[in-house]
Amino acid sequence: MTSAPAPSSRVAILADLLDFERAPGALDISDAACRWRPAHWLLIENGRISAIHPDGPDARPGPDWHCIDASGQWLMPGFTDAHVHSAQIEIIGAFGEQLLQWLERYTFPAEQRMAQADDARACSQDFVDGLLRCGTTSAMVFPTVHATSVDALFEAAQAAGMRLIAGRVMMDRHAPAALCDSVESAERDCRALIERWHGQGRLAYAITPRFAPTSSPAQLALAGRLLAGTPGLYMQTHVAENPAEVDWVRQLFPDARSYLDVYERHGLLGERSMMAHGIWLDDIDVALLAQRGAAVAHCPSSNLFLGSGLFDWPRARDAGHGLCLASDVGAGTTLFMPQVMMDACKVQALRGQRVTAWELLHGATLGAAQALRLQGEIGQLEPGCAADVVLWHPALDDLQRRRQRVARSLHERVLAWLSLATPQHVAQVWVAGQRRV
Repeated sequence: MTSAPAPSSRVAILADLLDFERAPGALDISDAACRWRPAHWLLIENGRISAIHPDGPDARPGPDWHCIDASGQWLMPGFTDAHVHSAQIEIIGAFGEQLLQWLERYTFPAEQRMAQADDARACSQDFVDGLLRCGTTSAMVFPTVHATSVDALFEAAQAAGMRLIAGRVMMDRHAPAALCDSVESAERDCRALIERWHGQGRLAYAITPRFAPTSSPAQLALAGRLLAGTPGLYMQTHVAENPAEVDWVRQLFPDARSYLDVYERHGLLGERSMMAHGIWLDDIDVALLAQRGAAVAHCPSSNLFLGSGLFDWPRARDAGHGLCLASDVGAGTTLFMPQVMMDACKVQALRGQRVTAWELLHGATLGAAQALRLQGEIGQLEPGCAADVVLWHPALDDLQRRRQRVARSLHERVLAWLSLATPQHVAQVWVAGQRRV
């Protein structure tokens, strides 16, 4: 990673700009669904986008600007990963299990190592660096049950200037003893961490019960009280990822109408609630998410890898609740969001449905910002937004250049790029006006 001009520097980037002003229509592949501004200057002052204007004979900013001519490269908002586990980067690609067995065999042992401050700091730094190298500048993250892992993660994100939402994982049952807390210890740690980190710079705290099976009703009730007690807190958890998990929740909470209803009964569904997966929700659940203003983080790479199921994107989109994309590393196999987008495309193809490149890109930029109530701050190339921007190479070899050359529309160019892109396509990453990659 490298750093460059300080946040107070005046930086101007010339490139082809791509972002969204609104959500794209269903299956709309017209250029009107996105905002495409070729050969435009984007100006950054004090960590924020200050202006955008087309290139021309007299358009180049003056000598008091640090000008970067990236003509022909694409400039986009940095991606937002709406659900990812920082401690699980070392178990990407673990072999041969479905969700519940995978947790026992791989996840819990990896997370126990985060009790050690040195391990937590090293892992968190690798995680943050990995996100940035992949063009992800904001994330909603699960660390572990250890306060040390939360501190380490927030410290690494703060040093990089990232917009990051995270919180200490809560689980007081059905997990190894070394990872179990109690209602009392969860409350003590969470209150201290909220006081230390929530609202500090670009950081925010999320109440984080792992999922209903690993929290007692008393702990879920605590989570609801904590969420209601501090303005601006988020809530993140898992829901309806795997059929066996859904059956387990039904046994543990026989009075609840559904898995989602467990969270509803404990005051955990609201405008800042992010529910990972949501594959096995019924129509009543989906309508409730929209009613409460909550969002679903679709994790296609993870769902395919663990065989969890095929998420219904059109139903979620039409229901009107927040909808965004997430890597879910380490069950997910990559932090690279273009690959996650293409996995989402494949999931819908397996369902006999289609999703456009515009919907996928929107779900990792403006759509994610809206789901997190951060529109106007991230997710767009718009004056006033934080200068979290990524320069991309549209093509790196003859095959990719040929594919771009013969594409018949902008949508086809972008979908081909998503299909062929790798982290090597990242040219530069700027976070809050500082060059980090």
